[in-house]
Amino acid sequence: EVQLQASGGGLVQADGSLRLSCVASGFTFDDYAIAWFRQAPGKEREGVSCIASSDHKTYYRNSAKGRFTISRDDAKNTVYLQMNSLKPGDTAVYYCAAERWLCPSSWSGFDYWGKGTLVTVSS
Repeated sequence: EVQLQASGGGLVQADGSLRLSCVASGFTFDDYAIAWFRQAPGKEREGVSCIASSDHKTYYRNSAKGRFTISRDDAKNTVYLQMNSLKPGDTAVYYCAAERWLCPSSWSGFDYWGKGTLVTVSS
């Protein structure tokens, strides 16, 4: 059974930090790019960051550049999202998703999705 389990969300004040984790199982983790998405209340889901499989190339949406860092530990089947300088606008449910090999430029077509973890940033 494929599983992607996101954790690490919580309530944090503006300018604070959180580290999200996504633990995967049920597929060959090394072969998959892993991305973080988020969905704020009343808004569409959007891609935040992605890390490719073999070369670990990383991608970020503009609002995350310089504040968020994505990384992966293939030995632990885990991807992390370190989020610094958080803003109230980062408040959302954060999801991780898996796509074979590369991070799609369209942020669509992901094969597997996990349940989200809620991040709330207070002002």
